[in-house]
Amino acid sequence: MAQPLDGIRVLEVAAWTFVPAAGAILADLGADVIKVEPPNGDPQRGLTNMLNFESAGPNPFNEIPNRGKRSITLDLKNDAGREALLEIAKESDVFLTSYLPELRERLRVDVEDIKAANPKIIYVRGTGWGSQGPMRNTGGYDLAAGWATSGFADHLMRDEDGPAPQPSAFYDLQGGNTIAGAIAMALLQRERTGKTPVVDVSLMNVGLWTMAPSIVSAPYLDEPNTINRKSPGNPITNWYETKDERWIYLVLLQGDRFWPEVCHVIGRDDLVDDPRFKDGADRYENREECVRELDATFAKRTLDEWKTILQDLTGVWAPAITVKEVHDHPQVDPNGFLPTVTGLDGVDFRLVSPPMHFDEEPTRPAGPAPELGQDTEAILMDVGLDWDAVTSLRERGGLG
Repeated sequence: MAQPLDGIRVLEVAAWTFVPAAGAILADLGADVIKVEPPNGDPQRGLTNMLNFESAGPNPFNEIPNRGKRSITLDLKNDAGREALLEIAKESDVFLTSYLPELRERLRVDVEDIKAANPKIIYVRGTGWGSQGPMRNTGGYDLAAGWATSGFADHLMRDEDGPAPQPSAFYDLQGGNTIAGAIAMALLQRERTGKTPVVDVSLMNVGLWTMAPSIVSAPYLDEPNTINRKSPGNPITNWYETKDERWIYLVLLQGDRFWPEVCHVIGRDDLVDDPRFKDGADRYENREECVRELDATFAKRTLDEWKTILQDLTGVWAPAITVKEVHDHPQVDPNGFLPTVTGLDGVDFRLVSPPMHFDEEPTRPAGPAPELGQDTEAILMDVGLDWDAVTSLRERGGLG
């Protein structure tokens, strides 16, 4: 089956997760993504021992952002390495980078340099803090530029030890989605108008977008809105603990519509006409009492019992499940959310698919992450260099 990006070549000069994750999505969608790595490799490869040391499985911090790509090692500090990069750029549709302005200028791989080699290429920059302003040359992982700076960390402040920790690559992967979507739009613009825009996506902007309602409201509030489970605006858009210390989220936004039904389903018909809770205004006024009643009810049964009981509820609800339980969720396999990939070692493992389907088919990973530099010669020959030229580049130190 034809892929949406068949025939598109992406030249990726990037490291870590944020920007490479965009390249992984493009590879899954059919693009030929060429990952340029320095002779010692993307530093992300070195995280295996720090973050995956307890597991015999795949290194997620390499496989997730780099699956399905081809790897070439180039020393861009060397004239021969830069020459090889420009040869690939001439035959590419997109140049994708996470390098900061000072480094791009020093290596001579900035917009003007790449567009001089190929005026039709789309130049894409992923940054921490944005391409303008006093922090344009400041590095920014998602924990700093997204989580800490968007207000999300403050939103999750806990009395015992400060803000909740960020899940690994939380904003990086959202940012990767954003970059991939922007590239698709830029390719469409090139097709329709011939113009090749310079595309910028920053982790800070991605973070602000995810917190947009709170940020837009902030200037008009004396105190920021905080979510308090025991005193919510709507007690049936809230979360409740079960007898076995699991949690269930009720997402019943239309409180007056669903209040009688939820009371009946959970066996609390006595609450339907309770004067404290008879409509939304009363439930809000007495919200702490309402939560106490629901807390007491949910605490009487286990999660498995509630999962059976709540099947009769027509409104939206979901148990809070663990990442291991995700693998067994009944929606995962029918929708291809966790396809199986065979690693370079021949061992199968599962990766999360990109969140877009075409013609009701899930987008599958194009393959495992490549070994460092495994495609160096093949890539150079694909863009028109003969074996003597490749040998010369290697002898001059350009290929790492």
